[in-house]
Amino acid sequence: MAVYKLIINPISGKGSAALRIPLIKALFEKYSLDYELVTTERVGHAAELAERASGEKYKAVIAAGGDGTANEVLNGLMKARMKGRGIPAMGIIPLGRGNDFAYGVNVPADPEEVCRIIAEEKMFPMDVGRIVGGFYPEGRFFGNGVGIGFDAVVGLEAAKMKNVHGFLAYVLGAAKTFFLFPEPPELEIECNGAVLKQKSPQISIMNGKRMGGTFFMAPESSYNDGLLDLMVVNQVNRLEMAKIIGLITKGTQRSHQKVRTDRSSRILIRSRTGRMVTHADGETICLDGRELKIECLPAQLKILSSAG
Repeated sequence: MAVYKLIINPISGKGSAALRIPLIKALFEKYSLDYELVTTERVGHAAELAERASGEKYKAVIAAGGDGTANEVLNGLMKARMKGRGIPAMGIIPLGRGNDFAYGVNVPADPEEVCRIIAEEKMFPMDVGRIVGGFYPEGRFFGNGVGIGFDAVVGLEAAKMKNVHGFLAYVLGAAKTFFLFPEPPELEIECNGAVLKQKSPQISIMNGKRMGGTFFMAPESSYNDGLLDLMVVNQVNRLEMAKIIGLITKGTQRSHQKVRTDRSSRILIRSRTGRMVTHADGETICLDGRELKIECLPAQLKILSSAG
């Protein structure tokens, strides 16, 4: 019988994930899924557990938590793959606040629906993004996307809020960032053989579709087409940025004349003046970045999902 490695981050969802462990156990038993459960104890622990699981003949490693937990499991599996080891499939039980990673790979929010998918072994090939630069000169993997500028600063501001959680924290973080509205850096963006030089308050490079639980940076993106979706906001004033943010919540920002979109397997971004504040799947990549290399690695692993 197939064995599943179930990695649960008990503090995901501001601690609500721990309360759902009995439910998850009951669902795995209901669907006759043989599993080994372990809870994470520190930052980086999920990545360590996933990397070790690669050599232990598991059918899949299941990340039960938020986007950070899913990203750690992805990085652990990919580190094992880069070392030449065979890796199991990856699964996600979304227990966080945004759950954007899971949304982008068509994983349902309901744990019972996820367990049904696991039991049916519905697996699809998944592309993996890799970003090199900042705090990660050796590279870091991502499953959902990279944000440079406005949304990265919003995430940092939201993380500072101790008594406000979820979507409201992102809204307040966006309001604060919008009020400060710092001068954007002048960037040089290489994509599909063209070079774009301009100031930009927001750049998104997506393998998934959404960030922050409600901002559809790339609503038409696919996690297994071998390409990353690029969205670049040209230099704008506050009023224009507010309008673009509104469009992004509906996924209709391509209608705005100061939004550019493209698709590519490789993107290079350099800062000519100013700093790049950057995240990948919500993990800080740099606060004062100068050069970032971003690429799509096609069909790197299999993901348990409702659709390909």
